[in-house]
Amino acid sequence: MHITLKQLQIFRTVAELQSYTQAARQLYLTQPAVSMQIKQLEEEVGMPVFDRIGKKIQLTDAGRELLQHARNIHIQLEEAQQSMEELRGIKRGRLHLTMASTANYFTPRLLAGFCREYPDIQISLSVANRAGLLQALEQNTTDMVIMGEPPTTMPLAAEIFMENPLVIVAPPGHRLAGKKNITLKEVAREHFIIREIGSGTRAAVERFLSTHDLERPQSIEMNSSEAIKQAVQAGLGLGVVSMHTLEMELTLKRLIVLNVEDFPIMRHWRLVYRKDRHFSPVSQAFHDYVLEHTSELLPSFTT
Repeated sequence: MHITLKQLQIFRTVAELQSYTQAARQLYLTQPAVSMQIKQLEEEVGMPVFDRIGKKIQLTDAGRELLQHARNIHIQLEEAQQSMEELRGIKRGRLHLTMASTANYFTPRLLAGFCREYPDIQISLSVANRAGLLQALEQNTTDMVIMGEPPTTMPLAAEIFMENPLVIVAPPGHRLAGKKNITLKEVAREHFIIREIGSGTRAAVERFLSTHDLERPQSIEMNSSEAIKQAVQAGLGLGVVSMHTLEMELTLKRLIVLNVEDFPIMRHWRLVYRKDRHFSPVSQAFHDYVLEHTSELLPSFTT
């Protein structure tokens, strides 16, 4: 086969966006040019890489196989470029981070300090739920992930860099506000706003309930910490969120942290990356910066 790097780039972009139009826009090409390159690629492959169902497209078996190779080639080219830059002594390159949505409350502070120290490094930051984080690790499409508990089914390295306490929050006028040593039995009678199935916070809460032989209280599911905080402020129930999401609400006295026995649930933030992925000089620099400066950059939270 005589497939060009340009064809692989276009194919990968179309496959990931599932759209010829969006791929053309992202690559600054016309849609006919994208279609032509895909057609030429399919001629080289000898079979279709996309099934076209109406206006929608989806990968064929051949397309899924080729996409994995295209991603690996893209990664290898990036690693080659960074290795050449290292040999030339150039302190620049690219860093692709993927983080859990809750980490968005503190990661920009880390990046601000890192960018001041390494101003020529280009950073791409993606925010995803747990399923998206695992997909990025499985498909090897990111340098590093900032997340809570990593899976055990992949060849991963994970390093704790910060505590992540989960607390129960309430509006200031709640009947339990100001009360000390609230029992789990008492708080379990309240309505709760909880994260969706699949989130790390939800999994931690369910493990906690199982350990303490408690049934899950009546609850409403929401898919973000921000939505939970708004719902709690509106009086829909209590919420369990990371302490790192509460800086503004506590300062403005829109929410309070309840004093509940066996809380907070202590989790941890980790830097997670594949053991079989080349650890570039840029990745190493960010890794070292986080481990060295986290305690200086982030405020101390108390419950």
